[in-house]
Amino acid sequence: MPIVNRIAGMQDEITVWRRDFHEHPELLYDVHRTAGVVADKLKAFGCDEVVPGIGRTGVVGVIKGRKSGSGRVIGMRADMDALPILEDTGLPYASKTPGKMHACGHDGHSAMLLGAAKYLCETRNFDGTAVVIFQPAEEGGAGGRAMVEDGMMDRWNIQEVYGMHNQPGMAVGQFGLRPGPLMASSDRLHVTIEGKGGHAAKPHKCIDTVLVGAHIITNLQSIVSRSLDPLDSGVISMCMFHAGNAGNVIPATAELTGTARALTPHVRDQLERRFVEIAEGTAKLFGATAKAIYRRDYPVTSNHPKQTEFAAAIAGEVVGRSNVDTDLPPVMGGEDFSFMLEARPGAFIFVGNGDTANVHHPAYNFNDDVIPVGVSYWARLVETAMPA
Repeated sequence: MPIVNRIAGMQDEITVWRRDFHEHPELLYDVHRTAGVVADKLKAFGCDEVVPGIGRTGVVGVIKGRKSGSGRVIGMRADMDALPILEDTGLPYASKTPGKMHACGHDGHSAMLLGAAKYLCETRNFDGTAVVIFQPAEEGGAGGRAMVEDGMMDRWNIQEVYGMHNQPGMAVGQFGLRPGPLMASSDRLHVTIEGKGGHAAKPHKCIDTVLVGAHIITNLQSIVSRSLDPLDSGVISMCMFHAGNAGNVIPATAELTGTARALTPHVRDQLERRFVEIAEGTAKLFGATAKAIYRRDYPVTSNHPKQTEFAAAIAGEVVGRSNVDTDLPPVMGGEDFSFMLEARPGAFIFVGNGDTANVHHPAYNFNDDVIPVGVSYWARLVETAMPA
């Protein structure tokens, strides 16, 4: 079963939706325009139920099949939010809001799931219920967790849940996934250092928080190189260092901020323990004090084996089995679809975006050639999981 003909015929229409989303990016939970457009379209398609305000600004659409005897309910999720990035694409449909940009392809994800919803409302060639989930705040706001905590899974009796993300560098017409850990946990790190400020010409009268912070950053890199098993994966990146307001004053305080990532719970535990020990212990060596806070954020995105095998088979039907990598190397980026996979069995899959700039880059753009591939995947997944 290659690309669905009816879906191929919808590509231009879906592209218009996608580019409209791209022109009007919104951040985190402030996706009111996007959610409104999504809800209006779902109602126009004829969804049996459209409910906004799930997880604050998420939207859920319910589509009942021609038959309902199976009692099966399948959820499919797309994310709606953009990033605080100044766009540098020069496209005619570039962001109209400076400093906000769809730099991760969520505009494409939402448009493709809308396309699938329209197709499924027209055909209803399945026995059961398809639930389309449009999520806010994937980019650091844990919108996936908010929707789960709002009772979404139980309210609609969702039994399995599936997600999709575009992948620059993977050819259009290819998919990739793996069972088990696919994307890393993503946790937030913060260190507050207290020393003794003073004149830059008299460092011996001070406790230099800049020096302390520099040593903390360096020492934290020993966690991955010396505390973890070499066969385990972990990342610690300290990305912000704030200290001082003048070039001739040693500051009394400093702050460090970063992230930690792991693919397994035991590595996550090790990162947390050693981060606190090293940050606070290093400060003590210099006579300073430090408060290290490790905040657990997104858990590991771990695919369930049975659902992963099923998702791979569906992708193979759409693009051919040779174009589906079922042993894709794990990605150390985080993804809050992980909260949905903790609540229900399911699978997350990557779809090729072609030779484009990488996500989170000001020159990135979702490739509209991906639309019929992604929409066909969603449609076949529903029709195959719940055959009429």
